[in-house]
Amino acid sequence: MKKKVANNISLKILSLIIAVVVWLLVVNIDNPIGTKSFVVSDVQLLNEAYIDADGKMCIQDSEQTPIRVTIKAQRKILDKLTVADLRATADLQQAVSLDTDPVMVPITVSCEKVLPNNIEVTPNNLSLHLEDKDTQEFVVNVTTNNTKPDKRYEVGSLTSNPEKIKITGPKSLINKIDKVNASIDVDGATEDVTQETEVKIIDKNGEEFSDTDAGYLNISKVYVTARLWKVQTDVKISAEYTGTPASGYQVESVSTTPNVISIAGSEEALDSLKDQNNTIWVSGNAVDISGRDSDFEAKINISDYLPEGLKLTSDSSEDVFVRVNILPEGSNVCEVPTKNITVENQPDGMQVAFDTANIEVRIKKSDESLDDLTEDEIKASIDLDGKEEGSYEVPVNVSVPKGYELVDEVTTGVEVSRISTADTGN
Repeated sequence: MKKKVANNISLKILSLIIAVVVWLLVVNIDNPIGTKSFVVSDVQLLNEAYIDADGKMCIQDSEQTPIRVTIKAQRKILDKLTVADLRATADLQQAVSLDTDPVMVPITVSCEKVLPNNIEVTPNNLSLHLEDKDTQEFVVNVTTNNTKPDKRYEVGSLTSNPEKIKITGPKSLINKIDKVNASIDVDGATEDVTQETEVKIIDKNGEEFSDTDAGYLNISKVYVTARLWKVQTDVKISAEYTGTPASGYQVESVSTTPNVISIAGSEEALDSLKDQNNTIWVSGNAVDISGRDSDFEAKINISDYLPEGLKLTSDSSEDVFVRVNILPEGSNVCEVPTKNITVENQPDGMQVAFDTANIEVRIKKSDESLDDLTEDEIKASIDLDGKEEGSYEVPVNVSVPKGYELVDEVTTGVEVSRISTADTGN
């Protein structure tokens, strides 16, 4: 009886051992132990105050060997692991020595799902350079980054709050900074816009700092405000002149090109402009005709004459040409439509087109009691004898009634081209 009991116990123990072995075999077959490697680019520095006390900061060696982390664990764990599950740190207080260049700091990698002794790091040191800490102040340049408000508005002003910021970082990086930019999105806006934004650091080569370099800098955010001004079209330009022309000559007219512009302005400035008949006045200081006996033209920058609170729209040119027509005394200008010009000796199979709608004819009266001529009283013609297909500047033969004389010779531009037909397609 005792022998049977002993035999049963032995069988039970053997069965238990076999079951455990089978379980281990099944586990290792279905969920085997393996390894998985990751490349870690983000290593958190600990205890930076340890070197800050000496006025130092550190940047990673550009020749740092990629940090590879190998994890040993069961397959089910490895399959779910990503680099985000790893936390890599380098404690500056554990540096081998702060007197070497580069400084070697041990790297520690932890993972909640894996035991520390199953994590291998290669290389096991982070290579750093120590630099003097520096702080400089920079003005914030504000842009709209090519965004535009509603077509009825223009950006009147861009401001940053604060207008300048202090940036702290390794001296080598601080010395590379050329500009600090902040942008604001005003796309389609119809009212003032204020946004909190991060600044962008531009180096002396005009390139934006990389995320890695910018990460070493202590940079604060700024608030950017865009003030919108309403657009006013068809604003007239009125120009004056100074001086007197040469003896025997007179000013016939003053004109500008363009004669109207589009501006944008604050409500107060636009109201003030309305009181001035929506006219921008160009003072005569820029246009001096003293002693002149022929037409005079001056180019000015119209922005110099805009009252405070007004600006040109973004698609407008600043250049305005002021033209003063100077004629002999007793003469005047008459415009003759080019459609009234007779074309003589027009080449066969050719058609003629004038470059302008009107030509300017300057006439002087021998007697002041005579009336000014009308366009119908002036006869004009051109002669295209010998002309072929092409563009020409040709003289205009002008005939005026008795008592009047032509002051200046007149020319006009014409385009001579072959008549096209549906049959030839020419």
